[in-house]
Amino acid sequence: MKVTEHIAKAKSTLFSLEVLPPLKGETIDSLYDTMNALMEFSPAFVDVTYHREEFVFRDAGNGLLEKHVVRKRPGTVAICAALHNKYKVDIVPHIICGGFNKEETENALMDLNYLGVDNILALRGDPIKSEGRFKPEPDGHAYAVDLVDQAMNMNKGKYLDIDLKETTKTNFCIGVAGYPEKHFEAPNRKSDLRHLKAKIDAGAEYIVTQMFYDNRAYFKFVDECREYGINVPVIPGLKPLASKAQLNVIPHHFHINLPDDLVQAVEKAKTDADVRQIGVEWCIQQSKELMKGGAPVLHYYTMGKAKSTQAIAKAVF
Repeated sequence: MKVTEHIAKAKSTLFSLEVLPPLKGETIDSLYDTMNALMEFSPAFVDVTYHREEFVFRDAGNGLLEKHVVRKRPGTVAICAALHNKYKVDIVPHIICGGFNKEETENALMDLNYLGVDNILALRGDPIKSEGRFKPEPDGHAYAVDLVDQAMNMNKGKYLDIDLKETTKTNFCIGVAGYPEKHFEAPNRKSDLRHLKAKIDAGAEYIVTQMFYDNRAYFKFVDECREYGINVPVIPGLKPLASKAQLNVIPHHFHINLPDDLVQAVEKAKTDADVRQIGVEWCIQQSKELMKGGAPVLHYYTMGKAKSTQAIAKAVF
């Protein structure tokens, strides 16, 4: 079932989650452990992230260094198939621009279509850490809207090879990312909304937000979307704090603000276990307020760990 169909049929706020593929060389068992702990809450859908390649430099043995490409979390398509078959739950793979050309993107979408996966989340993706700024692949996409265009073309039976005849139409429900506190690369708020509107106009049917810790940011963002003519469902993304270090890491990497009440509570905590409890309690209150405010789905970023999300879901759903 499509994400939008789940939302249309729901009589109350839905539960969903995002999981990480295992690191290269690891088994899928840790992912199953996460799923096993959270399936009791009947997630409407499960997102599977994709992490693009990174570069490492290794000693070539002649005093020089050789550049090697590594993919630390491969196997998204296989993981989607495994989770879909094992848990009979709708899967939403992340499709990103970085690291793929258009043909590779088309092949991945074809594989997902063959598997019966009919939801995707189209994202530009992060730049390679060593490069700082995002650079598209040769003959690849520079922006998420281009991914939406390609997926929508396949939904119309249009493939890269224009000579193909009597092609099969795919049936993807496409989601995109939204930023309640503005994408850090956008020059201003209106510019960010224009780019989001372009993705919706291209065919995206729902929005999943970046994490936030002040619900006012989400409700303001939804209001701004509606004023801008963006009328698709806006799904809030939530991630409970788990350590003191995240007070600096999260604002740095995700360019978001943390409410001072939360910051002061975490600063007073003596252990990371105390911080995790504070994070869970804060997220429970966020979740309840978002449900009361009409959020269609609560989407939890698990980061491969189920314990905090499980505690939140038990209190909320």
